[in-house]
Amino acid sequence: MGERVSTAITGIRTVGVPVTDQDRAVDFYVNALGLEKRMDAPVEQLGGRWIEAAPPGSATSIALVPASSTASTGVETGIRLTTADAASLHKELVQRGVDVGELLQWEGVPPMFALRDPDGNGLEIVE
Repeated sequence: MGERVSTAITGIRTVGVPVTDQDRAVDFYVNALGLEKRMDAPVEQLGGRWIEAAPPGSATSIALVPASSTASTGVETGIRLTTADAASLHKELVQRGVDVGELLQWEGVPPMFALRDPDGNGLEIVE
């Protein structure tokens, strides 16, 4: 590679997750998962709105972007959300009807489980 860029990248602001119905996605991420909606603005160029949701106090958010031919749904996002009690959250999400995987509890590794949003996008919860 060549020279480094002269202006440093200072953080990660948001990670985009493609969704087919932004209102349904907001309902899931805010009401089912307990994130807070931080931004919701119409953006014609996207064919919808720019919506960001995040855990309270988090510097990084999830952008619920309109799905398109270049951003399809049903992907493994690679997003790992954290919780203080994975077992309790797992139980609560099961009761709410969220599509969750098995609670994994392996020695030496924090408890975790997978979940899917209404569009089939995969996320992980890690204690």
